[in-house]
Amino acid sequence: MAENKDGQEKTDEPTAKKLDDSRKKGQVARSKELNTIAVTLVGAITLVSMSGHFEEAFRNVMTNNFSVNREDLYEPMAMLHHLSNAIYDALWMLAPFFLTLMVVAILASVSLGGLAFSMEATSPKLDKLNPISGMKRLFSVKGLMEFVKALLKFIFITGVTGVMLWISIPEIIGLSQMDINSALPEVRSLVGDSFIILASTLILIALMDVPFQLWEHKRQLRMTKQEVRDEMKNTEGRPEVKGRIRTLQREMAQRRMMGEVPKADVVVTNPAHYAVALKYDQDTMGAPKVIAKGKELVATNIRKIATENNIPLIESPMLARAIYFSTELDQPIPTGLYLAVAKLLAYVFQLKIYRQEGGEIPLEPSDFSVPEELQHD
Repeated sequence: MAENKDGQEKTDEPTAKKLDDSRKKGQVARSKELNTIAVTLVGAITLVSMSGHFEEAFRNVMTNNFSVNREDLYEPMAMLHHLSNAIYDALWMLAPFFLTLMVVAILASVSLGGLAFSMEATSPKLDKLNPISGMKRLFSVKGLMEFVKALLKFIFITGVTGVMLWISIPEIIGLSQMDINSALPEVRSLVGDSFIILASTLILIALMDVPFQLWEHKRQLRMTKQEVRDEMKNTEGRPEVKGRIRTLQREMAQRRMMGEVPKADVVVTNPAHYAVALKYDQDTMGAPKVIAKGKELVATNIRKIATENNIPLIESPMLARAIYFSTELDQPIPTGLYLAVAKLLAYVFQLKIYRQEGGEIPLEPSDFSVPEELQHD
């Protein structure tokens, strides 16, 4: 079983992040045998199917460029001109064949592991020059598989070639009794069919190599349990870091909330354990909303800021708890508390008028009716 450098067994399947990172590094499953069989077999079929084209084009090249007329004998550059034309015609003749092979080679390469390009994969690695590492690779599972594939290819191709030669002996001997025009099509057919059959024998090697390459790629990417835990920490964040972030977020939210307290119309208290700051603007709000709330130390800070900014503090334990537990920040109070809060705000507005204009001091209400479903002890 695979082990890492610390001697821990790699028993866990690679995570999605591990697979994605390996792809970015150009480490994907590849099968050289699949590429070889695809290029060889398609090349053989293309040669056979385009044999008529090649025969005619080759005949034209020979006719046009390997025969000279009288004028060419007196022209120093004539042979060079014929040579350049022959090369151009030959390349043009072979262009469809080479283009087909190039497309097949690309498709066969990406069909197994997908398209992946990385400069890191193309950079030289000095550890590959280490003879000890080379010996380890030679006697590894992958090295053994490469040896088996090479041996099977030798056996298959040698065996199939021997059988084909044995079967084709009568045809080969018969070629010596034919004229050149009759023999060429026979040779073309014999060589083309033999090429396709030989290429087809490699399919067995590819069928064996593809599953092995997928398994070997997955095996190399296996992870130890510690690597999985470390990756989860790095991906999701270490607990101490996440805790610190949550603490900072709470502190920032509290600072923003405390900045809203001076805008409140009234603060309802428990009186010591809970504090809720309410604001109501009849032109823009359908109902009073909570702009700050807290308990214990936060409630103490809310009361302190309210006192510093002359915000009325009303003690009503039941109403304070009801608003605290039923309403989120920046949300309107529930309809069940409309009557109690309306009574509270009426007193606050009367108190504001008294502070501005004087007169009779309004009486602070003490009985705020809270529905049973909203009461919290």
